Amino acid sequence: MRTVAKQHTTQVTDEEATTGTGLPSPRQGSGAERRCGWCRRVLPQQGSVGRPRQYCGQACRQRAYEQRSATAKAGLSGDVVLVTRAELDGLQDRLYQLRCALEDVQTLLTERPTKAELERSLADLVRSTGRLDRLWVSERAAG
Repeated sequence: MRTVAKQHTTQVTDEEATTGTGLPSPRQGSGAERRCGWCRRVLPQQGSVGRPRQYCGQACRQRAYEQRSATAKAGLSGDVVLVTRAELDGLQDRLYQLRCALEDVQTLLTERPTKAELERSLADLVRSTGRLDRLWVSERAAG
């Protein structure tokens, strides 16, 4: 007798696509590039055999373990992010700059801007966005 197994497909939301450690879930699509769970460097592609790598090396694995241990000892959940007041202030400043740049572009679009004015305003918007982008995708020091 021959048994036929049916495949079931499920859609996974962004919340479900991460594990309790904040790392990408193994269910993540094969087309997405995987990043180190600590320093955020892009991990090299690997074959289909074995578990997917979560860290680029032993040092990153150790730093992640130390962070998980420290948050557990403090009684915090794994998804808590601790930042210094200076880091939070810097993020809020960058968000304010982005909001101002967006408002400038919106205001300019209601008027009859010259090409130079529009280019300058859009360049400011791109520059503000770039500063925020570097904040999120910059690699963390491994040691």
